[in-house]
Amino acid sequence: MKRQHIIIILLMGIGLSAQAQGLGGQVTGNIQLDGQISREDAVIGASDVPEWLLMNARADILYTNGNFSAGLRFEAYQNPMLGFNALYKGQGIANYFVKYGGEKITITAGNYYEQFGNGMILRAYEDRYLGLDNSLMGLNIQYRPFDGVTLKALAGKQRFYWNYGEGLVRGVDAEVSLNSIVKPWAEASTRVTLGAGFVSKYEADEVIASSVTGYKLDLPLNVGASSFRLDLTRGGWDLKAEYAMKGQDPNAMNDFIYREGSALFVSGTYSQKGFSANVQAKRVENMGFKSVRSQSGEMLYINYIPSITKTQTYAFLTMYPYATQNTGEMGLQGDIMYKIKKETLLGGKYGTDIHLNASLITGLDTTYVGGRGTEGYTSTYFGMGDTYYADASVEVAKKLSSKSKLVCTYGYQIFNPIVEGHAGELHHNHIVVADYTYKINRKNVLRFEAEWMGSDSHYDAEVDDKRAGDWIMGLVEYNFASNFFLSLSDQYAYNDGVGNYYNISFGYTHNATRLQLGYGKQREGLLCIGGVCRQVPASNGLTFTLTTSF
Repeated sequence: MKRQHIIIILLMGIGLSAQAQGLGGQVTGNIQLDGQISREDAVIGASDVPEWLLMNARADILYTNGNFSAGLRFEAYQNPMLGFNALYKGQGIANYFVKYGGEKITITAGNYYEQFGNGMILRAYEDRYLGLDNSLMGLNIQYRPFDGVTLKALAGKQRFYWNYGEGLVRGVDAEVSLNSIVKPWAEASTRVTLGAGFVSKYEADEVIASSVTGYKLDLPLNVGASSFRLDLTRGGWDLKAEYAMKGQDPNAMNDFIYREGSALFVSGTYSQKGFSANVQAKRVENMGFKSVRSQSGEMLYINYIPSITKTQTYAFLTMYPYATQNTGEMGLQGDIMYKIKKETLLGGKYGTDIHLNASLITGLDTTYVGGRGTEGYTSTYFGMGDTYYADASVEVAKKLSSKSKLVCTYGYQIFNPIVEGHAGELHHNHIVVADYTYKINRKNVLRFEAEWMGSDSHYDAEVDDKRAGDWIMGLVEYNFASNFFLSLSDQYAYNDGVGNYYNISFGYTHNATRLQLGYGKQREGLLCIGGVCRQVPASNGLTFTLTTSF
């Protein structure tokens, strides 16, 4: 009998046994089905797809009874949609676990997700839209001996499509709220939380030759990473900081060099009614950390480096997303939100919201000292290298009347194609967006969106980057009672670019079920969420999504 069948029988048996004994419990779940039909389109570079229909599907089932819970996830990729790794092809039980969660201790056996601090030494998580799942299969224990103290210990192997990576991941973490354990500080207005973690991965030896001597590299079988973090708040002020270190970890991402890694992330925030400001800074050096040293794709990452660029929502502002460079980068971001009060000259009857944001990401200032099997390079800690990415934007949102609202945005971007593995000059982009919403009545809403992007980039057939050139876009969207929507949009490269990307989308929601259909063209490029990206190929055809929960 297959492992998956045994797991299903056991979990069903637990639930049926509980119900038979009158112990109660509850079964909940959700189902999602995504499909795609694409045809060849030489103009936008969409290849012919042998299958008539590509499909990704999943069903999550959860049983809970008091402190006990058990769950599983069934996944089917028949065959995987465009942009998802072909290794996903197939179907079966991809995730299963049992969990006990008491007042002081929580124990999970099976597949689990976990994060230490900001994730710089450990973040096991899933993002279905990126096709990313680096869950751990093993044991995860959280212990709260008393109020304000949380201890974690875990061990397991990471999911690798339908299998598990050979590397063994082990970690411990502690977080302490000083205000909870130091009685005189219990009512203090200043709140202090400290944390520290350690993660180790073990992987068997293998033969990898040095580029200098030609001899086999002496690979470390155990690689450790540690971090220390601080969270300090007082009134409207909040300061978060974390510093991480990683031992020698020659791997495919750094071309098997022996330089140690480090990362620093600092975030400061101030907020009060009508105003907030945030500044973030980070420096990352050789922090690509995987459980299998030979892997360079999106899977098997043990850690996660937070992105400090703004998460944009409009099409042209997301056309050149920035992917975090784990091998080395440093950056700074500032963000300000301010509400001009009502009944003032600029605020008017309803007030005006202003959002300012700017960021700069550069490489490190490094000096090459050798290739594979050596230290690789030296670096200065605060020295900046080439500009990787920079942007600045201002967004003004104003309610014009009880039925209408206008949002206007201007953005400026500098993008270095080297972060995507391409040579070329820096791209400089100017983007203007106008977003107008009109509420016809209580149930009917219309939204109009217009965008323009002017760029000094030009389409080059050898590079084949179809984002190049100057673009315009228009969108019309109609919503009815949050149950139904219809959207029409078109993006057109009118100068020095290639493509006319039209889309028609329809959505319908009834209780917990939602159906969305779309037809049109998808431009080739990167889909990024939080600085983690996957390549999306060009497509021309129909897509649909069906979701429901119970």
